[in-house]
Amino acid sequence: MRGNLTIGTHALLLALLASCATADRVTTKSVPELRPGMPAGYLSTEARIDSLALLPPPPTADSPAFVLDQDSARHAAALRDTPRWQIATADANLRFPAAAQAFSCALGAPITEEDTPTLLMLMRRSMVDAGLSTYGAKDQYKRQRPFIANKTPTCTPGEEAMLSKDGSYPSGHSAAGWAWALILAEISPDRANQIFARGRAFGQSRVVCNVHWQSDVSEGRIVGAATVARLHADTAFRADLAVAKQEFAALRARGAKPVTDCDVEKRELAKP
Repeated sequence: MRGNLTIGTHALLLALLASCATADRVTTKSVPELRPGMPAGYLSTEARIDSLALLPPPPTADSPAFVLDQDSARHAAALRDTPRWQIATADANLRFPAAAQAFSCALGAPITEEDTPTLLMLMRRSMVDAGLSTYGAKDQYKRQRPFIANKTPTCTPGEEAMLSKDGSYPSGHSAAGWAWALILAEISPDRANQIFARGRAFGQSRVVCNVHWQSDVSEGRIVGAATVARLHADTAFRADLAVAKQEFAALRARGAKPVTDCDVEKRELAKP
């Protein structure tokens, strides 16, 4: 993203994220806010990753990459109304603290306001950093989303009007999900393989939901990874990460268990 947040596309992202923030109980305490109930990220506008400089243009209609995009969309269409579709629908919800539970099975423990408040806030703030970093490319290319092109449903019909005004490339959900996976793997390195697999699936859920092309998701992960690399140069992020590690270690020591059905998740996400 270039320049300051403006009314328009960036406000659209804030609206998407704000709907996730204002309904929860998580306090921002002394954290600056982009709007009431919605914390700012760690990174200033100038420090955020510039996705327009980082990424190539999206695939053109006559490219092999777009053939792959279309094949992936057709494969995803077969998953409609299956348990995998239900997981993708849940992954679309960025409300906290519920959004953090996408990783509870991979972590082997839940992330909660009561037990891991610093970790929960770290996830909220890094989501903003990763999400806003996608907007340089989103604004430049204004790529049409697959549900508009193929005229088939999404798993979040109530968001289609808003999403239709928001560029598809790259995926902000995928950027946030992969950023979270990288951060959580640092917090629980013994569960890194499970966490990375879940972070990958979190992005693939956007293809399953018919709201992003595969290339949107793949390049979103690049933005997420770059964001986490940049966050490690931020003093406040590193301090929160250290506290979050302590919180999570204490939680696991108490034997906390995930609250979701991990058997169903494992079975569905193992399918090609």
